[in-house]
Order: sequence, then C-alpha cells, then structure tokens
Amino acid sequence: MTDPIADFLTRVRNAIKAGHKVVETPATGLTKDITRILYDKGYILSYKFIDDDLQGKIKIALKYHPKTKLPAIKQIQRVSRPGLRRYAGVDELPRVLNGLGIAILSTSHGVMTEKEAAKENVGGEVVCYVY
Repeated sequence: MTDPIADFLTRVRNAIKAGHKVVETPATGLTKDITRILYDKGYILSYKFIDDDLQGKIKIALKYHPKTKLPAIKQIQRVSRPGLRRYAGVDELPRVLNGLGIAILSTSHGVMTEKEAAKENVGGEVVCYVY
C-alpha cells in the first residue's frame, strides 16, 4: 500500500456512504492519531486498537444522528498526498467551512487540528479536512 492515510480515509468514507456502524482498517501511527482526533472532536462514537498481527487494526464505531440517521462526518477529504505534499505555515493555516470543520495537520509537535497548531504556533503538513 503506497498511501495508508488515503486508504484509511476511503474506508471510513465508504462505510459512511454504505451506512455501516463499524469499520475496520489497518493501523499505522498516523492513522491512530487521526482516529484519536476524530474521537476527541466528536466525529466518531468510539474506537479500539487491536494488536493481533504485525501491523494491527483499528475498529471504529461510526456516529450517526439518532433520529435522522445522518452521519456526523459529512465529508472527509485527503489534502496532502505522496505526489503533491501540502504544507501550511502558522500564518496560513486552513479554515474548514469557516471554522465549523477541522483540518488535521502533521506537525513537529505531533498530529493536531489547525486550532491546536495555531495555539502552539506551529505549521505543518495538511493531512485532511473533516466536516
């Protein structure tokens, strides 16, 4: 697999479109950090890291509205990719949906949202947008 982050995002996106409650994806350090951020910001219901083989897996319970059954994640989009890396300095951090969504960045201080990066005064690689 050449791009595990795009694979992770595509599995989550496809599971949401199919209406699945749980999605399972291979684990890497970056996908574990992205999963933690999605949980902390309320986009997923819960997650579990399973270390059964060399790589491990992440089991994610997706979040839907109880009455309307609409997913909490409307769109999840890869920004920086192996063929074209996208970086943002601290003065040019992206705003997703005028602040309603989040941008996940990989910085020298770890993986964080754009708001946390602005507080810590760091820039980095823009991994994805979620709203």
